[in-house]
Amino acid sequence: MTHSPTPDAPTSTPTWTHGPDHALLVVDMQHDFGHPEGSLFVQGAPDIVEPINRAIEQALAAGHLVVYTRDWHPEVTPHFAEHGGLWPAHCVIESAGAEFLPGITVDGPVVHKGSGPEDGYSGFSVLHLPTGQNRETDLSAILDENGVMAVTVVGLAGDWCVKSTAIDAVRLGYRTLVPLALTRFVELNPGDTEAAIEAMRQAGVQVIEAD
Repeated sequence: MTHSPTPDAPTSTPTWTHGPDHALLVVDMQHDFGHPEGSLFVQGAPDIVEPINRAIEQALAAGHLVVYTRDWHPEVTPHFAEHGGLWPAHCVIESAGAEFLPGITVDGPVVHKGSGPEDGYSGFSVLHLPTGQNRETDLSAILDENGVMAVTVVGLAGDWCVKSTAIDAVRLGYRTLVPLALTRFVELNPGDTEAAIEAMRQAGVQVIEAD
């Protein structure tokens, strides 16, 4: 389902005074990304745990839906470098690395992604590597069932899964915000952060500068 565009949301950090059609998407706040001992630790990730928890608390108190995405990879997948992909093994199904960070409040549906031979960056879709086909996850259906027309995307990492989720959200017709104070970036290559922010803006994402 796609959604008709509406006027832009406010340009300040979300305080969850939005209408009931707004949801918070919490992306991949998992051990392997958010803990210093994780296999793909994102620098600065621990700093956003409490701010994201506050956003979750505010959203729930206002009656908004909170949805979580979770990398959920098989042990053998072309997503991993040892099998031809880009990344070291991470967030393997049922492993400690795939668990949510213990400090994160989890109170809402969880969407798993990348559980086949897939690149699973966006919460809305995965790329099935053997066929090159994009396949939808359950996320859009969950949002539509709850009357959601706008989303705020937070979590890890800003230049990969947050970016892909936000751009996909716009593609599907959701008004989309990304507050930079509530994400951190991998910066695999110099300039990736700025390039990701520009790509989101060009796609129609409202990027909210960090305070």
